[in-house]
Amino acid sequence: MSKTRSHGVFGKGVQPGCGKRQREGHGGLALHYNFRVSETLPTRYDFASAEARWYTFWEKRGFFRPRPGKGRFVIMMPPPNITGILHMGHVLNNTIQDVLVRWHRMKGEETLWQPGIDHAGIATMNKVEQEIAKEGKTRFDVGREEFIKRTWAWKEKYGGTIIEQLRRLGCSADWENLVFTMDPGYTRAVLTAFVELFNSGLIYRGKRLINWCPRCKTALSDDEVEREDKASHLWYIRYPFAEGEGFLTVATTRPETYLGDTAVAVNPKDARFSGLIGKRLRLPLVDWERRDTEGRAVYPEVPIIAHSAVDPDFGTGAVKVTPAHDPADYEIAKDENLPLVQVIDQSGIMTENAGPFAGLTREEARERVVAELEKAGFLEKVEGYTVPLGTCYRCGTAIEPLLSEQWFVRMKELAGPATEAVRSGRVKIIPEYGQKIFFNWMDNIRDWCISRQIWWGHRVPIYYCDGCGEIFASVDKPEKCPKCNSVNIRQDEDVLDTWASSWLWPFGTLGWPDRAERLLRYYPGDVLVTGWEILFLWVARMMMAGARFMGEMPFHTVYLHGIVRDERGRKMEKSLGNSPDPLDLFREYSVDGVRMGILFITPEGRDVLFSLKSCEIGRNFANKLWNAARLVLSNAGGEFRGLPQELRLEDKWILSRLDAAILRTNELLEAYELNGALKTLYDFLWAEFCDWYLEAIKPRLQSGDRGGIDVALFVLDVYLRLLHPFMPFITEELWQALPNRDGESVMIAPWPEPLGKVDAGAEKEFDALREMVSGVREIRGTFRVPKGAKLRLFFRNSPEAMGLALENRTILEFLAGIEGVSESADPPAGSALIPSKSFEAYVTLSGIIDTNKEKTRLEKEIAELSIQVERMRARLSDPDFLQKAPSHLVQEQKLRFSEMEAKLERLREQAKRL
Repeated sequence: MSKTRSHGVFGKGVQPGCGKRQREGHGGLALHYNFRVSETLPTRYDFASAEARWYTFWEKRGFFRPRPGKGRFVIMMPPPNITGILHMGHVLNNTIQDVLVRWHRMKGEETLWQPGIDHAGIATMNKVEQEIAKEGKTRFDVGREEFIKRTWAWKEKYGGTIIEQLRRLGCSADWENLVFTMDPGYTRAVLTAFVELFNSGLIYRGKRLINWCPRCKTALSDDEVEREDKASHLWYIRYPFAEGEGFLTVATTRPETYLGDTAVAVNPKDARFSGLIGKRLRLPLVDWERRDTEGRAVYPEVPIIAHSAVDPDFGTGAVKVTPAHDPADYEIAKDENLPLVQVIDQSGIMTENAGPFAGLTREEARERVVAELEKAGFLEKVEGYTVPLGTCYRCGTAIEPLLSEQWFVRMKELAGPATEAVRSGRVKIIPEYGQKIFFNWMDNIRDWCISRQIWWGHRVPIYYCDGCGEIFASVDKPEKCPKCNSVNIRQDEDVLDTWASSWLWPFGTLGWPDRAERLLRYYPGDVLVTGWEILFLWVARMMMAGARFMGEMPFHTVYLHGIVRDERGRKMEKSLGNSPDPLDLFREYSVDGVRMGILFITPEGRDVLFSLKSCEIGRNFANKLWNAARLVLSNAGGEFRGLPQELRLEDKWILSRLDAAILRTNELLEAYELNGALKTLYDFLWAEFCDWYLEAIKPRLQSGDRGGIDVALFVLDVYLRLLHPFMPFITEELWQALPNRDGESVMIAPWPEPLGKVDAGAEKEFDALREMVSGVREIRGTFRVPKGAKLRLFFRNSPEAMGLALENRTILEFLAGIEGVSESADPPAGSALIPSKSFEAYVTLSGIIDTNKEKTRLEKEIAELSIQVERMRARLSDPDFLQKAPSHLVQEQKLRFSEMEAKLERLREQAKRL
């Protein structure tokens, strides 16, 4: 039979269109195969070539597009920012999605994975500003129109980088329908939603204390502020009484803001201050006039007030109230009708209200204020203190709470349907602990600040008439005022928060607000895969938008995964040097190796402790699979003859284990336990197919019996289909090389259904046979039996086990070096007992080793290991070590101790058996 072949789109290892179609069956199992010629696989898997070749093949054949099928499956890709480049979080998130998508596609469902890119207002603005800065200019120098023009140019040049990287990852998304949040159609959806909510009274403009980024010069919502504990100080400042002698000491983490104090507050239940409430204090150093936000003069004397929000255990129990620069103080001020004095402006610079400190930055003012307070005797002491610092999620600048007029969405009414959907179970959050977090946020939801003081994004569709003062909303730019017909109208300068566009993602990408065919066909979707950190920024808001604009939830399941961290539990950051470039990992370990490696260590919903070891696991597994396929294909002769009519024990066992793997994989995928499904497939290939079945059929190969190879070909076909969603490239490369594969691609091959081959009896018998082989191998290793020495196996009172051994003596001879099987009434002299609970068997060592010498050696090894175990036990019982040692080191030591204890127990048992 010819071994010449084509290297076209079918890839290596396939001669397309050769031979005949044959129908083979066994035990009622009907199979269809194409008969094709296959050559032996190369020694090494050229993954770089395979990845490029097969991705191009899949895409050109249109496999990523939805195809009509039985049922449908829809998943929306969380749109990466156009400024983004692939990081390990993207690898984890999109690998999970791709597994689900490939699985459902193979199940024959009409599958849509909707991709897209987010315009990322602040992040993109920062990138373009950096380019403008190289010219010595700011965005204000070039103007709004020119800035937006440059931003579009930047987007065209760099905005698609991460999409190409996601394709490199193997993502099988419907790229032909890629959506950008600034596309005309999507923009219309965003503006339509705003106008509808504005006309319904759910969007309003108001002046409130908001989070302000002095670097980006824009408002941020509460959810866009990242909280991080930072080492700082607690300054204790003496506030003199306005009348009489003495002072009240107040502790603060922000001494520069005391210049804007309008009260000092204590808890009404704190007996230490019961006689002071109502008295007045003088702000130290302040002898200049301050003005509140209404322009009224505010004197440097402040009252001592009582409020339940004060924590009596913080500092001295007395806290300063600076309502224009602290959210908690702002709430106190509203309750007590206190004036608001702003001492820091939108650029983070001290205002005129700061007197001699005006014009300084926040940081400079803090240093100067502390120095002046100390010089004048008002600084009592300074203590170390950890501050939960709020920073901008885009640039990392410390947030400044500021009073500002912004656009807000009333959230309580919108939150109701989304909350009810989760409480009733119509939307399931995986893992379940995510529901508690979800309810806590939704039950305490606050209005959403959606306006941003930047230029890149969807401009707020509010128009002001300078003729009659009318304020109105419009999707399309109006030519005149609808009330007075004046053409003297202008649009609001702000743009919408990026999340105020992406919350429409599940239906805005499908053509809403038009009742497009794509929208009707694919809404609602099925599953959302995302990190828990945007559960509120995005997930909850999409649910609210779905309920409001579409009348139903956008998905039935939310799958939350954790953050990818390094081995020490640290978040991956470039500054720490612990964040690898995924593209480098792909080149070193292959895409499949990285995909498999990160999923292999990903527990459900918990953070992932990533290391290169996980990639090594993936690469080693791919090598194991490749070598197993090489062994099978090199003995297949380019053909598949169907399953043998007479199956041997090892054949029945591997088919039963394959069936169990199919059942378990399906069960775990249905439960979204991808990690467990992958481990099931890993164990099947490595511990069952390779380590046992392929070894067990080698004697048959030597005798010219190819029945085992046909079973192995059958198993490989099914197994490669099961593994394909996890490791798409190597499975395609190998599947195309199978003589028994049927179809264009494993990607669209039928997902394996249960075979009906579960055989408990065969599994029990083969497990007993494995126990014999493992037991003999352990004895060989323990007692240093010379390589090649043949051993005899004796059974005592175990007729079934002996019969099994006799029936499979060829396997025992090949895998364990057994030359004879006998029955013995008593344990033979100089023999070792095989560890087993199901039979009693011995291996004779007399005449092969010096048993007395081996026993002495074992006893010495046991004594030495016992000392090591006790030392390790003492170390792990030392509270000082457990508290001070890094957690990863403690875990390593515990694992080592467990392994040492197990080894010691084995040695003791072996010494007893000798």
